[in-house]
Amino acid sequence: MNRRFFLSLTASAPWGVLAQQSVWSLDELLSSGEQLLRDRVDPQLLQALPQLDRDRVGQFLSRFQRDLQGNYVVDLAAMKSTARTMLPVLQANPASQPYASWLATRLDYFDVADQFRVSIPAPVTPPGQPKKPTPNPSPAQQRQVWERQVAKEPAPRAAATLVPRLKPLFVQQGVPASLVWVAEVESSFSVTAQSPAGAVGLYQLMPQTAQGLGLKLSPRDERLDPDKNATAAARYLRALYPRFKDWRLTLAAYNWGQGNVRRLLEKRRATTYDAIAVHLPAETQMYVPKIDAVLKRRERLGLPQLPAPTR
Repeated sequence: MNRRFFLSLTASAPWGVLAQQSVWSLDELLSSGEQLLRDRVDPQLLQALPQLDRDRVGQFLSRFQRDLQGNYVVDLAAMKSTARTMLPVLQANPASQPYASWLATRLDYFDVADQFRVSIPAPVTPPGQPKKPTPNPSPAQQRQVWERQVAKEPAPRAAATLVPRLKPLFVQQGVPASLVWVAEVESSFSVTAQSPAGAVGLYQLMPQTAQGLGLKLSPRDERLDPDKNATAAARYLRALYPRFKDWRLTLAAYNWGQGNVRRLLEKRRATTYDAIAVHLPAETQMYVPKIDAVLKRRERLGLPQLPAPTR
């Protein structure tokens, strides 16, 4: 969920220069500043890697997290090839494999962003003027592309075991059992998946959120327990829904934070997800329609068809 990205990823001179380029090479990533790594990436991840890989991966993940919280979906397309280069580096070291699971789950974000880069015309920029950003896709375009994308992706192998096991836990919390599939979007049903900012488990709970939902972080991190992680996520979804009375808005709040979503609704004088979608962070713009597409593919039921919580 996007509370894990509440770290402020402010612009600096190296990022500003590189942001104007359409393709990021590894050399460019390496030269963009080691301080970003110390400030914005979980130090446990960096220490788990050899020094050269530490620098490369850290720079990439810092940029990725910043762009996920950025305004424009198409910006993620520039990182597609670098992401696929970084994944084997994370997979090769046992200590960094949880981060590999997190990244692998999000590779299709790059594919979808690249599709929009091709299909949405870049605005014409008059000579001497700053380059205008490519507009965000509409909610309808997002849903259409994500349905095509998810149709190409088989369900994660672990889902065969975990979905029947976890659905009753969602039902116990009064939440539609179909929402168990949020774990496909968060972690590909990897129990140990961990984000660079410290979110852990099937439903990517940040430490403070997990503790607020009754989970312990020590002596053993209960976020690694699939049953407890799922129960906490279902409880949180149940608590969010009455504030928005709509599953798309609820999931946007799960990803970006309820206060952020409510303020954006007020700012835009809006009451629906579609009315604010293009103004959400890039990740949330893709996160919600991806969940919708996953539910339609796995359960033949989209978010608008889900009932409200029962308790």
